[in-house]
This record gives sequence, structure tokens and C-alpha cells, in this order.
Amino acid sequence: MWNTIDAHIRYSVPEELKEGSVVGNLAKELGMGLSEITDRKLRIASETVKQYFKVDLEKGEIADINDNSPSFLTNERILKIAESTATGVRFPLESAVDPDVGSNSLKSYTLSKDECFGVKVKNLDDGRKVPELALEKPLDREKQAVHHLVLTAVDGGNPARSGTSQITVIVLDINDNIPVFEKSVYKIVISEDSVKGTPLIRLLATDLDEGANGEILYSFGEHMSNSVNSIFHIDSNTGEMFLKGELDYESAATYRIEVVATDKGSPEMEGHCSV
Repeated sequence: MWNTIDAHIRYSVPEELKEGSVVGNLAKELGMGLSEITDRKLRIASETVKQYFKVDLEKGEIADINDNSPSFLTNERILKIAESTATGVRFPLESAVDPDVGSNSLKSYTLSKDECFGVKVKNLDDGRKVPELALEKPLDREKQAVHHLVLTAVDGGNPARSGTSQITVIVLDINDNIPVFEKSVYKIVISEDSVKGTPLIRLLATDLDEGANGEILYSFGEHMSNSVNSIFHIDSNTGEMFLKGELDYESAATYRIEVVATDKGSPEMEGHCSV
């Protein structure tokens, strides 16, 4: 039968002592061997709700317990990344903090599944681990304008604890799309006695880019003849064509008009059709 031993051992701990530091050797203080304190299930009783110390039964020393989860200062981070950014570029993220030390300290980061992004870890000289968001596949704003990611920090405890931070990536547009008409060729019929101002057709081109890169102006092709320009007019903003002069069937029974849709991007992109 085992006898129970209660002991009060006093240690002075400096306020600036780092977590995980060895405070004392209980086996030596109690005059017991490591196997004996293991068999006797040596433990520490705390007078406070939070347990600040634990016993390392392999060394007979007081060690840190994994009672803290990694945490981020901010729960959400917003990044704006240009659509033209080259793969391989990394963007530093906020590091997580874990008050635990040793094997219970912060060990790694993981990122929620995304075909364009991954996470890399940069180890600093002071021992800190800095996560970096790595672009692994070219971005395409027209395919996906916003990426919602979850960064997870994991410690080395058993069981492991973790903390998360939301990362929102907004893809900034570049002018990589041309305006596209609904058709490449339009055919209309108009009476010879139609009056000036008669609406003929409204052309529509679309551009998948956003902002100024997707705003469209309409015009006739630069090589259109003077006769075309004197008889027909197109509204640069709406794409609607009107009759502006008089028609004469005997002079010209048909007209072929080149129409250009130009966006306001830099550089400008053009789309074409014929009427």
C-alpha cells in the first residue's frame, strides 16, 4: 500500500520568465527517483482556476500545459490583388499568437482549398513563423472576382488546438476582354422614302471587364466613305443607328457599314461588326 505524501515547495518565479521555462526539479526536491514519482502519479494542485504549471514526468520538472489556442489579432483580412499578378508572388499575412511554449506552441498554418492560392511559412530568426499567401495559379476576375479563404493556425499539443482568420481576396480587373457584339453581321431593310431621324437598329456589345474597362462607345469604322457618314448616324453611347440623310435607291441600293465598339480601358480594346 502506498503512503500519500503532501509537500509545499516554494519557488520564486521572475515576472519576465518565459513560458515553458523550467521552474524546479521536483524529483530532486522530494528525494525521489523518476520511476518512483511516475508510479506515485505525482501531480500539482492549483489554488486558482487556471492551471499555470504541469509536471513533466519524464524529467520530474514543471512544464507548460496546452491550455491556449493560437489566435489572430484580427478575425478578417482583405487583400486586393491585380488580375495580372504573376504566379509565385507571396503576400505576408498576420501571424497567430500562442501563449503556450515548447511542443504546445504554434507549429503550422493551413489554408482552405482554393485553386489559385496556397500558404507558405517563413521562419524568422527570432523563431516566429510568418504565414504568406502564395499565388499558385493565374487569377481570372471574370471567372472569380472574390476569393474567400480561411487561414488556420495549429499548435503542437496533443490534442492540437487551432485558431482561424478569414481572408478575402478581391481581384482587381485589367483590360483583358474585347467588346463583343451579339452578331458579327446585321441585316436591315429600310424604305427609300424614310425620313431623317428614322431609327434603324440598336446594336449591343458587351464587355466582361468592369469599371471603365467595360464601358463601351460606338462609332463607325474609320475607313467609312463620306456618303455613309452623311446618310447614317450612330449614337456613341447607346449604339442606336439613325437615318441622317436622304436615301436614293438608284444611287446605292445597299450599304455595308462597319461599326466599332471601343471600351475605355488602357489600352483600349475594340470589337467589330457589319451592318
